[in-house]
Amino acid sequence: MSLPDAEFVIIGGGAIGCGAAYALAKAGKTNILLVERAEDVGQVTTSQGAGLCGQARDSLERTRLAMHSVAVFRELQKNSAVKPDWNEVGSIRLALSDKAAEEFRRLKETADGAGLETALIDNGEAQRLWPLMDFSQVKAVLWCPSDGWMTPISVAKAYAEASRRLGVRISTGTVVQNILQKDGRAEGVQTSRGTVKCRYVINAAGAHAYHVAKLVGLDLPIVPVRHEYYITVSMPELRPDLPCFRIPELTLYGRVRDGGLLLGGWEHNALHTDPRDYPLKGTPPEVAPDWPVLNGFEASFTRVLPAAGSKEKKFVGKGWPTFTPDGRFIIGESSQVKGFIMAGGCNAHGISGSGGIGKLLVESLFDPKPSAYVRSLSPDRFTATKWDWEDACTQSRRIYETYYGPGC
Repeated sequence: MSLPDAEFVIIGGGAIGCGAAYALAKAGKTNILLVERAEDVGQVTTSQGAGLCGQARDSLERTRLAMHSVAVFRELQKNSAVKPDWNEVGSIRLALSDKAAEEFRRLKETADGAGLETALIDNGEAQRLWPLMDFSQVKAVLWCPSDGWMTPISVAKAYAEASRRLGVRISTGTVVQNILQKDGRAEGVQTSRGTVKCRYVINAAGAHAYHVAKLVGLDLPIVPVRHEYYITVSMPELRPDLPCFRIPELTLYGRVRDGGLLLGGWEHNALHTDPRDYPLKGTPPEVAPDWPVLNGFEASFTRVLPAAGSKEKKFVGKGWPTFTPDGRFIIGESSQVKGFIMAGGCNAHGISGSGGIGKLLVESLFDPKPSAYVRSLSPDRFTATKWDWEDACTQSRRIYETYYGPGC
């Protein structure tokens, strides 16, 4: 069956694409068609996520972005027929040095400026929040009660269901083959189910965002970087309401999942894949579990949770989240190809930041005076300047490696 024309065609049915559809529909733009080549939404990069959402960031803009995402997750959890499985258990961030403790004080100042509730709590209070952890080496603890976690696939499904109720059409099992242009403007999308005429094309294709941009002649440095985490077998002493945690100096994060411990980390020697090495119709290379890396996460974490050592790992989450050389999203309409809009390069914030990214996208398109921050995310910053792939890959890996700050 052929697809109907639309004002907007969104390419990609992960958290970003579905979140963009929801944000646009909430803004009154309901003539939207979302296409996804998998048989359901949230099946590819989104399905690989760990599902944590932390709001304390190093700038007011990024903190407010994360806060908006939490507000959207709350809204969907309350009102949507399909829930994102949002669990507002809070989070603790542990400092193991005086330097990190000082950084936490700066994070709290930023949070205060954004209106985000956080507190620097003593180790006794932290122990009450996470009884199994050893806080004897901890110099400071930053507590954020409104942080939490969600189930990534459920987030995409919740967006999709809520968007459908607002009039958005979603076509899964639909392969994008080309983007049609006329007089320097995108005007349609050729798919395995026919050609769809449209006014705007939104590229939310995740690890294939590079390839979709190339369909209109744009070369963008969207670099997939490997990421891994693991989940242990059930540990009876772990409760589902325990806060999420982050330990920046160990580059670790985690939470309770399915009765076990989910533990992930940011590698000091990151690996990337080159999107030029696989086609739009293909897939990134398969990621095999890197046990030396995963076991290294475990060994580091036993410093604060000895009970985590030698637990059987029942599941390894792994994939290729995309990064950019400057660590910023690529959001907004291209000035070189009007009507072609980017929503990619999310630097591992795609799921947790999806609500806020949708807000930024709407602002970039319809606000006559978008903020300086939104303007800084434009794809034009790469298409109007010279750069090379080797440097872009090196810099993107560095963004990954320093995810918790330059000192990590």
